[in-house]
Amino acid sequence: MADPQAVRAIFEHLPGVFFFVKDAQGRHIAANSETFTRFDIESEDELVGAMDEKFFPADWAKAFREDDQQVIRSGKPLINRLELWYNEQRNLDWFLTTKLPVRDRRGKVIGVMGITRRDEDRMRHYDVREVTAAVQYARQHCGRNLTTAELARAAGVSERHLHRLLRTTLGLTPHELLLRTRIQSAAEALVRTSTPISEIAIQHGFCDQSAFTQQFRKRTGVTPRQFRVRNRG
Repeated sequence: MADPQAVRAIFEHLPGVFFFVKDAQGRHIAANSETFTRFDIESEDELVGAMDEKFFPADWAKAFREDDQQVIRSGKPLINRLELWYNEQRNLDWFLTTKLPVRDRRGKVIGVMGITRRDEDRMRHYDVREVTAAVQYARQHCGRNLTTAELARAAGVSERHLHRLLRTTLGLTPHELLLRTRIQSAAEALVRTSTPISEIAIQHGFCDQSAFTQQFRKRTGVTPRQFRVRNRG
């Protein structure tokens, strides 16, 4: 594998570009100083060996790892994937990420390297505006189980067109976007409040705690109760 520190050097001179390298297990190997700032860490010691869960909500970290594994399995790059990342105010915002396979001297893929950046021209494109409208509507109504038809109307497009847009930009179906949005909001409630899990389930459009637990564990790898204990700890 090429020295990630040497590759990183060029990205120290590109403001607004966040460079990272991860191994096949998803552990961070290297990053540029812009990434340190965005992750709110001071040194590489806090980065090396850490998984995305250290810096992002569990649901988004899982989505990032799925993209990483896609690159590792296929050996093909992932170009300009629209995804959520932290902005300067430490709020989640839209960015474009490109990931490339990292190969050893024999050509075997052993990790991924990539860059994340804003692209103002892309963000002004009508497709992205429509995706943003759909995501915002999903967030604003995460307390109930929206239909794809409702989401499409909010974005001003047909259901078929919305499906294509979300698959192209986010790699998600409308149903999965709606479900992830509700789970993300529920995860925040688990950490920030003492509301019983059964009530959080109902407040986020799940028929009962059992259904909520099943979907939550499928996407985060832990139950809502485990998530609450771990993140409060």
